[in-house]
Amino acid sequence: MTTPDAADGDRARDLDRHILHSWSKHGSTNPFAIARGEGVRLWDHEGREYLDFSSQLVNTNIGHSHPKVVAAIQQQAAELATIAPATTNLRRGEAAERILSKIDGMAAVFFTNGGADAVENAIRMARVHTGRTKVLSHYRSYHGNTGAAINATGDTRRVDNEYALGHVHCFGPFAYRSEFWSESEEQECERALQHARRVIESEGPSTFAAILVEPVPGTAGILVPPAGYLQGLRELADRYGIVLILDEVMAGFGRTGEWFAHQHDGVRPDLVTFAKGVNSGYVPVGGVIISPEILATFQERAIPGGLTYSGHPLAAASIVAAIDAMTDEGIVEHAAHLGADILGPGLRELAERHAIIGQVRGRGCFWALDLVTDRATRAPVDASVIASLKAALLERGYVPFAADNRIHVVPPLVMSDDDARRGLAILDEVFSAHAS
Repeated sequence: MTTPDAADGDRARDLDRHILHSWSKHGSTNPFAIARGEGVRLWDHEGREYLDFSSQLVNTNIGHSHPKVVAAIQQQAAELATIAPATTNLRRGEAAERILSKIDGMAAVFFTNGGADAVENAIRMARVHTGRTKVLSHYRSYHGNTGAAINATGDTRRVDNEYALGHVHCFGPFAYRSEFWSESEEQECERALQHARRVIESEGPSTFAAILVEPVPGTAGILVPPAGYLQGLRELADRYGIVLILDEVMAGFGRTGEWFAHQHDGVRPDLVTFAKGVNSGYVPVGGVIISPEILATFQERAIPGGLTYSGHPLAAASIVAAIDAMTDEGIVEHAAHLGADILGPGLRELAERHAIIGQVRGRGCFWALDLVTDRATRAPVDASVIASLKAALLERGYVPFAADNRIHVVPPLVMSDDDARRGLAILDEVFSAHAS
C-alpha cells in the first residue's frame, strides 16, 4: 500500500495541464486526483477515502484492484506481454470461451480496443452481411466517439461529429418523458415500435443493415425498456432482414443483475458489443459477439478490418480472471440482490422524502434519479443544481456519476449491503441540505 503524499497530488494537478480531457474545455481541469483504489473505495493523495458510486465510467464492475485480476495481468506480462493478432494465443482463446459461456446461441468473438470500435466493427459486419448501409438507432443513446459510433449516437455530442453516412434515428421508449403522449408503459411500447416501424418503412426497409440499440440505455438515463420492446425490435429486424445489434458496453457483464441486460427480456441478438465490465477496465479491451449466421458470412470472406491490439494477451488474461472471479464469487447474483433488496427500495424511499426526485428507475447496480424542479411538470433541474449536488456528495466521500439532470447510482457490483446503505444515507443527507 502506498503512503499518502500530498505533494504527489499537487504534482498530478500541475501535470494535468498537459492533458486534453475527453469532452472538456482545456481550461477546465478536474482537481480530483486519485492515488489508489481497492474494492469500492478510492483514496486521494492526501489519504482521504471515498466510496465509488460511479464505477468510474460505469465499468469497474468487479471493483478496484481485484487481486485475482491484478495477478493474472502480472503473470501474463511476465510470460508474453504482447503478440500480433493474426497469431493463435491460448489466453485469447480462453477469453473468447469465457465470454461465449455467458450468452446463448453465439459463435465467436471479434476483439477490439474498447467499446466505440466494437460498435464500429459491428456496424461494418452488418453492412457486409446484408449488403446494405443504413443504421437505425435511438436519439437517447450513446455508442462511442469514433466515426460511425458517434453518428449512431443520438445525444447532441454527435452534432459536431456527423461525418459518417447512412445513420437514421428514432425515439425509443421513455414513458416518463414520452414523445408519444402515452399514458402507460404498454402504450409507450406500442407507440415506440410503431414509430420505429414507420421510420424504417419511410426510409426504405431494403436499405437498412442494422438496428443498433442499448438494451438499457445508460448515459442517456438508464432507460429500462417496457416489456416487449426489444422483442418488437427483433420482430422488425426479422421482418425486413435487418441485423439486430445490442450495445452492451455499459449494461453488460452483470451491471443489471444478469450477465447481459438483454437476458432480462429473452431476446436473441445477431451481434452484441461489449467492453467496460468484461474486465472492469483494467486493460483497454472491447469486442463483438457474433451469431452463427453472421459468422458464416466471414467463413470464406475476410472481414474488412482489424486492430494491432485485437485480443491483446494482457487484456485477454484480465478477461479470463475477471469472468472467473465474477462466477466463483457470485458477483452477478450479488448485483441482482443489491438492486432488488437495497438500492431499488432505498432509492424509492428517498423519492418519497425528497420532491426533487421525479423518478427512480433501474435494475441491479444500474440506477438513475431523474431530478426535477416540479414533479407535476417534470421540469428538469439545471446544471447548477447538479454541480452543487456533485460537490456536496464528493465532500462527504461519495464519488457520483451525473449526466444532464440526473444522478446515476452505479456502484461496483461487489459493494457490500452496508456500504450501499451508507451511500443511500449520504444521498439523503445531501438532498436534505439542498432543500433547506
